[in-house]
Amino acid sequence: MRDHTPWHRLFGIALTDLFTGRPWRVELEKELALKSQRLDVLIIERLPGDPAVTDAAALADLPDGLENLTAHNVLSYKSKQEALDGWAMEELIGHYVTYRKLASIQAAAAAPATARPADPVEPPPAAVERLLPEAAFRLYAVATRHPAKLFAHLPPGTHHPTDWPGVYDLDWGSRRIRLIVLNALAEHPRNAPWELFASEMDRIRYGLAHYRPRSPTAHLLRFHLANIHHLELPDMAYTLDDFKLETYRMLIDDFHALSPEDRQALLERMDVADRLR
Repeated sequence: MRDHTPWHRLFGIALTDLFTGRPWRVELEKELALKSQRLDVLIIERLPGDPAVTDAAALADLPDGLENLTAHNVLSYKSKQEALDGWAMEELIGHYVTYRKLASIQAAAAAPATARPADPVEPPPAAVERLLPEAAFRLYAVATRHPAKLFAHLPPGTHHPTDWPGVYDLDWGSRRIRLIVLNALAEHPRNAPWELFASEMDRIRYGLAHYRPRSPTAHLLRFHLANIHHLELPDMAYTLDDFKLETYRMLIDDFHALSPEDRQALLERMDVADRLR
């Protein structure tokens, strides 16, 4: 039976929680075209006006492989049902190219206008031509399983192990891509967000035991993942009643953001007396 679990969305929720309180924001779906095109990548983008990227406090306790985050980080994730292959790497490069153009246009539009002498002969270059520097972008490929076929076809000298088990730097064309293999990481509490999405049950149990949610949404995520794998939460402090209560509270907090149709659907589930009150 095919697993219909939305692993990519759950993974994005976990990363969003991981960066709560840190000077980056995570975008689960990034619009990269005039025509709607939601891509299978995540964008980890540094918030403006924060301290330098190298600030140790901003990078402390991040999972292995993320110690070198920069201003713009494009991340592709392959769940246990997907293989990280050559085509996936090419797609990641393509998404990076498109996103770099978009980020450059947005940066140019946000920059204060500067006085420019009139030049009737040569018009100013388009914003897209003033690309943000290449060093402001990094690429990450996160794979649940070890990509054996991909490694078998890598040219000699393009595969570089790092100081962390399961983390590699791969030279792919003119770009270097950080590869993070979830089933091969060191067992450590800082890697709990990664372990939640491993495919080995011992790793998943470890992740559930050591994952420390930073937001109410992540409490729901932890409970949901435990249910998917038919596991009990190690601390047993978070019950089904807690899950329901937090869901209700989040629904109340976000009621203003619901569409008129969704609001109407909720109201129709209430009895007449509650609606009148």
